[in-house]
Amino acid sequence: MGVEAATNFADRLVEAVGRKRSQLVVGLDPRLDVLPVELRGEAVLGRAAAASAVARFCKGIVDAVGPYVVAVKPQAAFFEALGPDGARALEEVCDYARSTGLLVLLDAKRGDIGSTARAYATAYLEPRDGGEPLADAMTASPYLGEDSVEPLLAACRRHGSGVFFLVRTSNAGAADVQDLTLSDGRPLWQYLAALVHAWGEPLVGEHGLSSVGAVVGATYPRGVSEARRLMPQAPILLPGVGAQGATPADVARAFTSGPASALVTASRSVIYAFRDTEQDWRAAAAAEAERLAVQVWAVSGW
Repeated sequence: MGVEAATNFADRLVEAVGRKRSQLVVGLDPRLDVLPVELRGEAVLGRAAAASAVARFCKGIVDAVGPYVVAVKPQAAFFEALGPDGARALEEVCDYARSTGLLVLLDAKRGDIGSTARAYATAYLEPRDGGEPLADAMTASPYLGEDSVEPLLAACRRHGSGVFFLVRTSNAGAADVQDLTLSDGRPLWQYLAALVHAWGEPLVGEHGLSSVGAVVGATYPRGVSEARRLMPQAPILLPGVGAQGATPADVARAFTSGPASALVTASRSVIYAFRDTEQDWRAAAAAEAERLAVQVWAVSGW
């Protein structure tokens, strides 16, 4: 594995944000029923054909949004739904995105204990056959505690990987669990934020950010500023802008630790932008990514 790939993930992120002048991440959520017409017909010809169509779609999106984003975020579930063919498509898409110079943040949300957590780290964050890992970073659940996250943190230490732990998510049902009040008066998500900060302290890079980040929903603006206070060194991954209703202005306070201290993710509003225009699907995605990237950079204050 090359020297660059082994460097601290946060340092690679800072370099990419500075070079691209963007904090936008586009999610790759390839739903077969809403693919462009030219690809949708293949979706009914079996999983192998559907996986091929998904790979072509995602690589087309990578090409379209590449000038405006620092990373793409493939959602593993949409690929896994297509079985072994989907798994191959996921590898193909991740490798292609990295070959264009983009970071890959795998949205897998894994979480388990012991040898199982170790296997997740091996699958997603460690070198494959002497080459690069599948992804630069992944999302993960911290709800099984420290022994479940240690294999992921070990991959960050040894291989320059990154991990974003779920802290306060963007979905409507998040409050059912994450906002529960603890005996000391804090909501549960704030306790998780303190854990993420502690786990990330030993992994702070040369630019003051950690390879251990947090997922905090942009749909919860009040929580964004509190999350930043509790996790001053963590890159914050901010889903919810676009189709879920949040705007770039809702997340401005996340960037107070530096221009790369937060990443805004948009998925459906970018990759399916063609559904609301007369443009080609690639041109529509490019236009929406450019628009969002400019807005996010402006509100970040850098």
